[in-house]
Amino acid sequence: MAGEKIRNMEEFAAVSGISRPTLSKYFNDPDSVRATTRARIEQALDRYDYRPNVFAVNQNRKATKNIGILVPFLADPFFAEVARNLEHRCIAAGYQPVLYSAHGQPHLEAEILDELRALKPAGVLLAPLGRLSDRKAIERFCADVPTVLFDSAMDGVGRAFVGSNSQNFADQMVDYLCRTGEPPCLLEMKNPANPNANKRRMAYLTAMERLGQDPQVVKIDGEGWSIEEIGKRGGGAALADGFFKTNTILCSNDRLAIGLLAASYEQGVRVGLKPDCDIRIAGQDDHPFSRYTCPALTTIAQDYDAVAARAVETLVAAINGEPIKTARTLFDGRLVMRQSA
Repeated sequence: MAGEKIRNMEEFAAVSGISRPTLSKYFNDPDSVRATTRARIEQALDRYDYRPNVFAVNQNRKATKNIGILVPFLADPFFAEVARNLEHRCIAAGYQPVLYSAHGQPHLEAEILDELRALKPAGVLLAPLGRLSDRKAIERFCADVPTVLFDSAMDGVGRAFVGSNSQNFADQMVDYLCRTGEPPCLLEMKNPANPNANKRRMAYLTAMERLGQDPQVVKIDGEGWSIEEIGKRGGGAALADGFFKTNTILCSNDRLAIGLLAASYEQGVRVGLKPDCDIRIAGQDDHPFSRYTCPALTTIAQDYDAVAARAVETLVAAINGEPIKTARTLFDGRLVMRQSA
């Protein structure tokens, strides 16, 4: 029998000689059975190479150990990095994370929430698409399942929100750029995919006004998540046509900045701090690739670990019926000075 495939817990109980209730107790909490029994079970697991379907096990519990994680676009390295941190935090807290991507599609976001209902999650960590989201669908889901929003807030939705302080990002970056050279213009998409883009524009305008500077927002065409290409094409056209009033460009996010760096190179426009450089370019987020651009990108770093830790901590408290200490938590950014600005 050892060479045969064990398909379910009933078959494993039969070949191991350990009762089904005892096995269930072990898989729910290994420390809940005696040490000698635990040793027998673990020896049998190795012998028969059996691993239970944790999702099936969870379905039979009143309170599952699944935590759903839903992000707008997992192919975006920013969301991939956030999701990686969240997964590690969930596992450390004793839960099984289940990761989904809405691929920028509102209908898919709503469908995933319906799928999560069937999975009976203990709770969900949700980064909504924002203005594109089906708000009513999200409200209905959050009314039934403990949900903590991160990255993008929706007022009155979810148990709590954990994200980054857009105004702090702008204040730090605009102040730095104005102190070290000409004041920055802001480059953004007319129809941004990133739900935080509007907050970042308003934060830029506020920071420029505080410093007595004349703001300039340059909007470029493009929709969807091919943001580097949009930055290269639209930002490059704005650069070639002389749309920027100063030689300093602050991009709404690092992905736009990476595209603009590529366009600058193709046009022979030198980017950086040296005397022979033509322009400075900065971004926001500290995208995982931003340190490897040429020149390396000056940016504001998000505290991925702090956001993930607080989001998971808050969700676990909600799952356990504990009071939520803070309904809205915003983490400041960290200025990262590199050679692009």
